[in-house]
Amino acid sequence: MTKQHDTICAVATAPGRGGVGIVRVSGPLSDTIARRCCEKSLSPRLATFTDFKDEAGNTIDQGIALLFKGPNSFTGEDVFEFQGHGGPVIMDMVLSQCQRHGARLARPGEFSERAFLNDKMDLTQAEAIADLIDASSKQAAIQAVHSLKGAFAAEIDVLLEALTHLRLYVESAIDFPEEEIDFLNDGVVESKLSNLITQCHRVFDQARQGAVLRDGLHVVLAGKPNAGKSTLLNTLAQREVAIVTDIPGTTRDTLTEHIHLDGMPLHITDTAGIRETDNEVERIGIARARKAIDEADRILLLLDAASLSAEQLETDWPEFINRADYRDKLTLVINKVDQNPQPPSIPGYPVVPISALHGTGLDTLKAHLLESMGVASTTESTFSARRRHLDALQRCLGHLDDGQAQLHGHAAGELLAEDLRLAQDALGEITGRVSPDELLGKIFSSFCIGK
Repeated sequence: MTKQHDTICAVATAPGRGGVGIVRVSGPLSDTIARRCCEKSLSPRLATFTDFKDEAGNTIDQGIALLFKGPNSFTGEDVFEFQGHGGPVIMDMVLSQCQRHGARLARPGEFSERAFLNDKMDLTQAEAIADLIDASSKQAAIQAVHSLKGAFAAEIDVLLEALTHLRLYVESAIDFPEEEIDFLNDGVVESKLSNLITQCHRVFDQARQGAVLRDGLHVVLAGKPNAGKSTLLNTLAQREVAIVTDIPGTTRDTLTEHIHLDGMPLHITDTAGIRETDNEVERIGIARARKAIDEADRILLLLDAASLSAEQLETDWPEFINRADYRDKLTLVINKVDQNPQPPSIPGYPVVPISALHGTGLDTLKAHLLESMGVASTTESTFSARRRHLDALQRCLGHLDDGQAQLHGHAAGELLAEDLRLAQDALGEITGRVSPDELLGKIFSSFCIGK
């Protein structure tokens, strides 16, 4: 971690030419740099039109100068901004002048990092800034704004408070046995722990929805050779992405196309047709297909309408029908309905009849994919989330489940207390209450420079 007594500077606007360009400075030398470059003292929080000059007194540019005194600034430090004309040469000249007066170039995300380190925001809010900048859809931008306003952090704080109270109850009973609190059998711990697990599952579901809206839905097309997977990919992408022939085994590797449905990001992967084969190249392709299927957010299993029955589905695809981890992400897409307009119904799974070749049912399929992303159910209470947040919540749930097992199976209060501590640490990583330096470095290094 860089010591915060450094003064940093960066161009805060996007690279290239623009009507306005902003150079941002943060740190103890901000006021000094402002006075030297503007040749006047600036009143805090008051926009001042001024010349920006070099060390020889020559005017580099004219624009608006702003000074914010810490802690009442974005970073919590003294901050100076010069808003001038957005030419790259001008911005470089202004930036060089700030460096001559003692500032150094900022690392990616260092302004937001300092805001976090100075308790101006937590990690979820800092990450929401980057998510808002990178938002690829209106819904993703709305989620990021909610996180920036503290919606995600508020949910985590509720969980942490409940966890803290439960830990206090359990550990006090362990430390003071003379009080004769039989916490293992009084039902209080069991009730509070069950409620906590339920709340954590609810927050995890919201976070998973936010992550999908932020990163996009990963959809994998699966099925036998010639089921129409590549044709469907081309139709959804509205261009010839995959080679389509009548020869079984044409697709021998995974092929991913990134598209948008009503502004929502969607990553569609075409795969090799799954079948028994002696061809080594095709076998490698099928192995990659199975790996992609395991990692998918949504599986579209393409079935031939001309020869489909519920019995055949159970016989041909037991690895899909009988796997519990596929059940919530599997959609049966009955293709080629132009050859059989009335395919059989398959109970227990979402079913979408289509003709990939003629476009029949494509609007229904798109609506189903948007619903799978949660677009139809998006509410004001949702927030932006990242994969690391999901990982932390999953670890928290795992520790809570372990603690519940210790309580029921072994009546081990000490082990329960340890599991509660580990669950609390996992949640703390989300907002930054427990933040190893390497985690912070990884998070802020993905930000753009000047943020």
